[in-house]
Amino acid sequence: MTNSVNTNVGAMVALQNLNATNNDLQTTQARINTGKKINNAKDNGAVWAIAQNQRATSQSLNAVRESLQRGQSTVDVAISAGETVSDLLLQMKEKALASADASLDTNSRTALNADFKALRDQLGKAVSNAEFNGINMVKAGGTTIAALANSDATSKITVAAQSLALGGANVTVAAAGSIGTITTATAMIATVNASIVNVSTALSQLGTGSKSLGSHLDFINKLQDSIDAGVGNLVDADLAKESAKLQALQTKQQLGVQALGIANQSSSILLGLFR
Repeated sequence: MTNSVNTNVGAMVALQNLNATNNDLQTTQARINTGKKINNAKDNGAVWAIAQNQRATSQSLNAVRESLQRGQSTVDVAISAGETVSDLLLQMKEKALASADASLDTNSRTALNADFKALRDQLGKAVSNAEFNGINMVKAGGTTIAALANSDATSKITVAAQSLALGGANVTVAAAGSIGTITTATAMIATVNASIVNVSTALSQLGTGSKSLGSHLDFINKLQDSIDAGVGNLVDADLAKESAKLQALQTKQQLGVQALGIANQSSSILLGLFR
């Protein structure tokens, strides 16, 4: 090899190796600092794009979870109101049965009628107050729930409204219904019986809807966890591996600096030839 003061091949090689080591060291330090082996598109464009798409899906599932939770809460409030309505109807039936007794005196029937009306009015209030987030599923013309079921809003879980208002399809007791006479009390027994059956059916449908929302919410939670874990598998760094690599690169860097120093000294050796 030609000895030259203009071209130091050994120093050039040593510098190239040192620069490569410094680049690897910088990459490893970045992975340790961020905890990610792929932190931006420059690291690996294809994998980064896949991870971003999955992150978008995971974040979209947050909206799905919130929609399902709101829907479930709304249905649960409706169920609570329906159970109250069912209990009140049982008490109203008891009053109607008592009032239909021909041996009952007028004062007692009047008192029973007053109790019946109080229960009737309480039923109406329970229905009108069964509201969550501005939605009432059991009033006349109640709102049907349609919760999001997937991340692109193309699928929904629907729970139909069930009117429990007085004088409606389920609670056939009129808003002004009473048991002031034997005739009205006898007729009211059949009306209340039909209402009890109808309300039980409506509650069954609401309960099934709430269970469907809850089951799908559990699935969405598991799906989101799986997606997040998948993104982690794509982009997260193995910190134990990177820590070991960091120590090796630091040692390699020190050796590179020494090698470059030795290579730079070779040109000064040429001065000895001219003494």
